[in-house]
Amino acid sequence: MKGVVSPKRRCNCFFIAVLGLAFLSMLVPLVFLLGFHSSGFPFEQESSQLRDALEGYDLYDFSHMIGIIQQEHVNNPIKEMPVGNGINSSSNKSPMQVEQRNFGPLAGNYVHVPSPTRTEVKISSPVQVIQLAKTVDENEMHCELRFGSYCLWRCEHKEVLIDSMVKKLKDRLFVARAYFPSIAKLPAQEKLSTELKQNIQDFERITGEATTDSDLPSHLGEKLQRMEAVIAKSKSIRVDCNNVDKKFRQLVELIEDEANFHTKQSAFLYQLAVQTMPKSLHCLSMRLTVEYFNKVSMDLEVSPTENIVDPELYHYVVLSRNILASSVLINSTVAHAKESKKLVFHILTDRENYYSMKMWFLKNSFNESAVQVLNLEDYIPESYNKMPDLSLAEEFRVSFQTAHKLPPMHYKMEYISLFSHSHYLLPEIFKNFDRIIVLDDDMLVQKDLSALWKIDMGRNVNGAVEMCTVQLGQLSNYLGRNSFNSSSCVWMSGVNVIDLAKWRELNLTETFRKFVKEFDIEGTHYEAAASRASLLTFQDLVYALDDSWVLSGLGHNYGLGSQAIRNAAVLHYNGNMKPWLEIGIPKYKSFWVKFMNGEDQFLSECNVSL
Repeated sequence: MKGVVSPKRRCNCFFIAVLGLAFLSMLVPLVFLLGFHSSGFPFEQESSQLRDALEGYDLYDFSHMIGIIQQEHVNNPIKEMPVGNGINSSSNKSPMQVEQRNFGPLAGNYVHVPSPTRTEVKISSPVQVIQLAKTVDENEMHCELRFGSYCLWRCEHKEVLIDSMVKKLKDRLFVARAYFPSIAKLPAQEKLSTELKQNIQDFERITGEATTDSDLPSHLGEKLQRMEAVIAKSKSIRVDCNNVDKKFRQLVELIEDEANFHTKQSAFLYQLAVQTMPKSLHCLSMRLTVEYFNKVSMDLEVSPTENIVDPELYHYVVLSRNILASSVLINSTVAHAKESKKLVFHILTDRENYYSMKMWFLKNSFNESAVQVLNLEDYIPESYNKMPDLSLAEEFRVSFQTAHKLPPMHYKMEYISLFSHSHYLLPEIFKNFDRIIVLDDDMLVQKDLSALWKIDMGRNVNGAVEMCTVQLGQLSNYLGRNSFNSSSCVWMSGVNVIDLAKWRELNLTETFRKFVKEFDIEGTHYEAAASRASLLTFQDLVYALDDSWVLSGLGHNYGLGSQAIRNAAVLHYNGNMKPWLEIGIPKYKSFWVKFMNGEDQFLSECNVSL
């Protein structure tokens, strides 16, 4: 019957259709795997062309170029691209022009305020991109908070890269080492392998002998060009990426081990610099000691003046082993004093530095003020058998958990300085005085201190600046089972107005010794026991000075403002980074150095330069 398909024929058609579908299901994945497909989107084609065009360029240069292109993207928002027949009408433009229009991490609508100084940049080739990236200053690049706070911080704290050529050579050596094992395994690339090996050996020798750009040889340009060419050839050869990846990981692990070693080494050297006297200051002490004994004693000894024992004058006590520090302290105090003739300084030092300290202050005068140098070891009672010869103000760090507003595991660090056991000898050494002011040798005076002598402290003994960010209750584990007011603030040594009359009346020295014995029973080191005992000895006997008198932290805190430094009457360089050390904080060191007598003969002979 016409128009009717037989069952046998329908079965054949169905079988042919199934075979066709099976063939197509195998063909389509094969086309994608072999790369014979086209997505129809010109951006993907042009992106692959861009990657080919940029192949062989350094990672540093490429990342810098991307920053320029992203900047161009921000200043020229993406416009709607007309599409016709599935093909972009602008697909005949160069790859870099397409990249300039479309490359960038930003999306969505945003408002851009054009800069009046910006010039329009047209990029047409990779070479122009690299040249442009090297000429554009990073400060001109757009940096907003939406790109991250680090971007803003980097612009504010930008530093000039030193020894950039040495770093570049090490980077090329790093890349060459990564490619060498894979290239060496290819028999057809024996010549390239030999050339790569020779360049690696040359760069290893150069970087091993040079640590700064000034140490590099003059003919380095040719070697660098040869290395660049060899690296470019190595990148153009297809190698096993797993081998390159493995080599890179080995090199990264090697660099990490080296970084850990240098970290530990720097920590050790830092502690060494903190705890040892600089060579120049040791030289100064030795030279002054020799000079003292070379002179005739009768010519040097000066009979005590009446000012030294006059209780009506302003008597300042300084405990120090450092000639330079004590000299700067006295010089700055006298320079800002309204009546320098009323100032008397008593320097307590140990036997090793006594003669050098005495020689220095005999040959240097400080206007009309008087200076007396005493050997503290001559005043230590025999009953103090465990007391060291001389101990300066005890400095220690306190770490404790902060308030609940911050993360629960966040700890805060504070630097605290307190009286040592040597300070508790002052009432016996200066029996004729009722009031003195004790100054640490790491201080710098910027204003007249005469107002401190007129303060009425009532029944209090110690006039000091308090640090209420640390309270005794936070140090309960440190202070033991003793009773104390947990809300009391920790007081700081540095500038301390001491009422010696009330000190003797309350017999605070004996109270201090009892606390030391109590902590000593617990097996605590004597100096650690002294700092604990100091916190408890003056409990409820501290007169809080105004915070404007002393600004602390110049030996450890980088964040102090210039206005706060100028307003403070006294600067306290408490912490490890003292101004006379090389590790001192540079922006604070300048205030200290200007009160140093740089023209002194002994300073120049010992190369004392800060």
